[in-house]
Amino acid sequence: MDNQLSFFDLTDRYSQLSKKGDPLERLDEVIDWKEFDDILAYVKKKGREARECHSNAGRKSFGSRTMLKVLVLKHLYNLSFEQVEYQLKDRLSFMRFVGVGLNGIVPDENTVRNYFEQYKETGAWDKLIRTFDKILEKAGYKAQEGSIVDASIVEAPRQRNTPEENRTIKEGNIPEEWEKVPNKLRQKDTDARWVQKRGQNYFGYKLHTLVDVKHKFVRKAMVTDASVHDSNVYGKLTKGDKNDVKRVHADSGYLNSKDALPQTYEEVVCEKGYRNHPLTDEQKRNNRKKSHIRARVEHVYGFIFGSMGLFIRTIGMARAKATIMGSVFVYNISRFATLVKGPKRPREKCAQPA
Repeated sequence: MDNQLSFFDLTDRYSQLSKKGDPLERLDEVIDWKEFDDILAYVKKKGREARECHSNAGRKSFGSRTMLKVLVLKHLYNLSFEQVEYQLKDRLSFMRFVGVGLNGIVPDENTVRNYFEQYKETGAWDKLIRTFDKILEKAGYKAQEGSIVDASIVEAPRQRNTPEENRTIKEGNIPEEWEKVPNKLRQKDTDARWVQKRGQNYFGYKLHTLVDVKHKFVRKAMVTDASVHDSNVYGKLTKGDKNDVKRVHADSGYLNSKDALPQTYEEVVCEKGYRNHPLTDEQKRNNRKKSHIRARVEHVYGFIFGSMGLFIRTIGMARAKATIMGSVFVYNISRFATLVKGPKRPREKCAQPA
């Protein structure tokens, strides 16, 4: 018996997915991918220059918009390169989102990895975040009602190093034994750091964000190693903030920050109690009022870490930053898809390799 789907069977299956509320279909309807063409052209140009390959021989490369969508899927579902290829071949919703038919050619894991590297080398995710912020402003989603500053640890695979090796790494050097064994060195992350939080030890990096109160979009993001204190990037995050209300909400970790805010800003920071100097009842009441607004940032991290499952699988700061900033971009476009109203934008047909 022939179990292959006919054209009409496939159309019916897609219709059923739409009725169930395919989130990828909604995302594709509200995002105008053409808006990112200039950045994608820059990435493609730099990629060709890096490969020193200008020949048109062989199979045509995949379209830049197609590969952006592929990377969006990778970050949205926290997939490995291998899993991206597998899921593109297996899931109809993925195929429809990317624009690949059942008989179409799917990017293999090496192609996905190469594009990930190109985005890393060109800082594409930072550029995409800035461009999308301009798109948000044009669409009426300007930063409003103040900003929220917060940070969260992004864990990476733990390194089993000796105390002596860790001391050498903190000094900015590489242990001599590792240099003698290149294969071992390639598996060692010398950029990530340990940090203790509420009695628990964590290893990895840290995502610092500036989120607008009204719409909960990430307006600015920075990545550091996990040991950098939140307050050390306080002023850098708020620099250039376009929010209509110059008010920043933060937790007690930002008190007495060395990287201070500009004087024009109003600072709303939860107070902290100390040994023998507990908070008064009035301070506790004030903190509850302040936390009511500041808690909105937890919805952002809930999506990035809970729904998207952000975790670092790569080695080194450059790749970790690409992973984290890619996740921030995907959060923003996903958030936009939940907020935007009005008629659906016609779905564009992503060309096969072009």
